[in-house]
Amino acid sequence: MAKAVYPGTFDPITFGHIDLLKRAAKIFDHVIVAVAHNSTKNPLFTMEERVILARKTLKNHHNISVIGFDNLLVDFTKEHDADVILRGLRAVSDFEYEFQLAGMNRNLAPDIETIFFTTAEQYAYLSSSLVKEVARLGGNISNFVPKQVIAEMNLKLG
Repeated sequence: MAKAVYPGTFDPITFGHIDLLKRAAKIFDHVIVAVAHNSTKNPLFTMEERVILARKTLKNHHNISVIGFDNLLVDFTKEHDADVILRGLRAVSDFEYEFQLAGMNRNLAPDIETIFFTTAEQYAYLSSSLVKEVARLGGNISNFVPKQVIAEMNLKLG
């Protein structure tokens, strides 16, 4: 069974993430959304809240599951019997960083392959950070995230 891991902080999950997941779910038997703890960022939502939001958002996609993690991505990938890591590329500027990550992961676990998905054109500008900034400033984020996310962001941001 071909299984892939799509890692990220998903703070919050956006339509760009969801688009990539829908496309990946057509290719792989199972896709795991790996929600990273990531202590280097200051997330709006806790890891547990991000997992719950992603599960609510993706509940109708039966070959996609959501799991939080706080260990090495390659170890998480092996623990879940996956052999592919999915990464999204929005712009050329993403490539250098993603290329470095893929190289490090290949060094740590040569049997795990990284596959890059280019973002759909309508989401090329979209990032969770931008969504949070727009929301903090009172802007409309309905074109960027699902209704469940908007409701939770409104609760968090008041």
